Amino acid sequence: MNHEYSCGAVVFTRAGGETRYVIIRSTEGVCGFPKGHREPGETEAQTALREIREEVGLSPRLLPGFREEVSYPLPAKPGTMKHVTYFLAEYEGQAIVPQPEEVAAAGLMTYDEAMAALQRETSRRLLALARAALTNQ
Repeated sequence: MNHEYSCGAVVFTRAGGETRYVIIRSTEGVCGFPKGHREPGETEAQTALREIREEVGLSPRLLPGFREEVSYPLPAKPGTMKHVTYFLAEYEGQAIVPQPEEVAAAGLMTYDEAMAALQRETSRRLLALARAALTNQ
């Protein structure tokens, strides 16, 4: 079994008393959160912040105390498991600028909109955990 390691974050902003989440659609059509491969010498947090900046042009801050791991098989690479470490990241006053090479679309969604858009159960569970963490702040 081969393993790939990535890091990312559930990125959100608060506007008008409402929390909105950054949801990306990959070029393969899968909706999720900004993430990408770890580079040599990077910490998980550094990877997450770099990937968010590269994929959607944001420079958020990571909130302490939230770290979730998600694992799933990669259909395009039989025998390979993908392991992704996610953080919770907040930004304000910045524009989302999707990177066309990796991201087909990116935008803000309410919790309910995001839950409806996310195809993977692991992504929906991650969003629910993120919202619970924000509610308990």
